[in-house]
Order: sequence, then structure tokens, then C-alpha cells
Amino acid sequence: MDIHRIEPGEKLDLDGIDPRATPGVKGKKAAETLFEPLNAKLSELQNRLWAEHERKVLVVLQGLDTSGKDGTIQHVFKGVNPLGVTVAAFRVPTEEELAHDFLWRVHQRVPGKGQIAIFNRSHYEDVLVARVRKLVPKAVWKARYEQIVNFEALLAETGTTILKFFLYISKDEQKERLEERLNDPEKRWKFRKGDLEDRALWDDYLRAYEEAIEKTSRPGAPWYVVPADRKWYRNLVVAKTLVERMEAMKIKEPQPAEDLTGVVVE
Repeated sequence: MDIHRIEPGEKLDLDGIDPRATPGVKGKKAAETLFEPLNAKLSELQNRLWAEHERKVLVVLQGLDTSGKDGTIQHVFKGVNPLGVTVAAFRVPTEEELAHDFLWRVHQRVPGKGQIAIFNRSHYEDVLVARVRKLVPKAVWKARYEQIVNFEALLAETGTTILKFFLYISKDEQKERLEERLNDPEKRWKFRKGDLEDRALWDDYLRAYEEAIEKTSRPGAPWYVVPADRKWYRNLVVAKTLVERMEAMKIKEPQPAEDLTGVVVE
């Protein structure tokens, strides 16, 4: 899955990436065959991480409206013990949050020892929406790139494995998903008129994503651009990348806190 990884200093051209691509996977059935054991492995690794209770994992999910952030969480983390997993959704800042620096509310939701934390949107909204919607001056959001890099470096240096995924869908696919929301009574609650305003700024958002990813992809906090038109491929990429990175952590089998030699249960 390193084919989707953006290396430090790499120039990113989203127009040159096909959101419908599924490199290395021939169809939905093949993806599902690969996905199931990954899901079981992730559960095992998460249990080890929780038992070790030393290191942490942060998963950042970003994407344009309907890109599948919620669906990714539901599928990839299905069956994982909720005791050691947290999910944070960063929406419009409150008055209290606006009274602090933009990372204040984010730092409160990073994972503790033994935890996997999932960000459904994140601190990157402050260099994406804030930029495109002109919520802050250019000098402010420009300075945030370095502030984010330093923030993530702090997390990495203190035991956090960071994985950042941009779920990249096409404009045509977004149209279909928005129409599905609008026409389905069970999904209509998800539809916001503001989604159409953001859709009108599509190209501006892509340029903002390109620069944000280029400026902040680092060895300790890499970005992955995931073709996400096909939901089954999106889920596979996120699950496989997460499992590979957690396996590389070499989390040891949990050991009992006491010496159990000779203990017999009668």
C-alpha cells in the first residue's frame, strides 16, 4: 500500500490520480477476501497495544463531503474492542475553542497510552476550510503548516504512530452520493445545503489538499492518498496500511502482571 504514500518533498498532482483506480486488486470479491483476515488481525493488534499500554496510534481521515469517512470507520474498525478506541469528529469550533490556538481542541483528543484514536476530520480543517472559505488571513493559515508539522513531531517523538488518509473521490461520484442522500429518507438527514456550496469550490479544495499534504507529509506522520470511489478498495487500503504499520511496531504478546507458575483452576 506504499504506492499511495506521499513521500516528504514529493509533488502531488491530484488531477493525475484516478479516484476509481484499484491497483493490485481485481474486483470487489477479491478485496473482500483480503479484507476479512485484516480486520481480525487489526483486532488482535489493538488488544496487544492496549495490553502493552505504552504506545499509541492516531488515524486521521480527511476527505471532501461523501468521501466515506464514517463508512471507513464502521468497516475497518468493525469488531475492534471499543475499550481502546476513541473517535473524534471536529466540527465548527465553539466559542471556547476559538478563544485558544487552533490545536488546543485537537491535543485534548489525541490517543492515550494503549489507545487508537480516529479523527473524522481533524486539525487539517484549519488549512483547508479556513483557507478556501477565507475564514482567516493567508498569513495565518500559511503559518499553520509548520505548526502542524511540529505538533505531529511531538506526538511521534512521544510514542504515537500517525497515519493520515485523504479519501479521494471524483466529482461525479460525489454527485451520485449527494443525490442518494437527498432521495433516500433514511439518509436525507446527512444532506446539508452547505455541501453544495463546498462542491462549487471543488478545484479550490483540491489545490488546498495538495499543498497541505505536500507541506505536512513526514516520515513520522505520512499521508496516503486513497482512491475512494470504490468503497471496498478504500476500506482495504486503510485496513492493510494500518495493519502493516502496527505490525512494524512489533507489539509484544501481553504478559500477565503476576507470576502464574503453578496456578491451577479447580
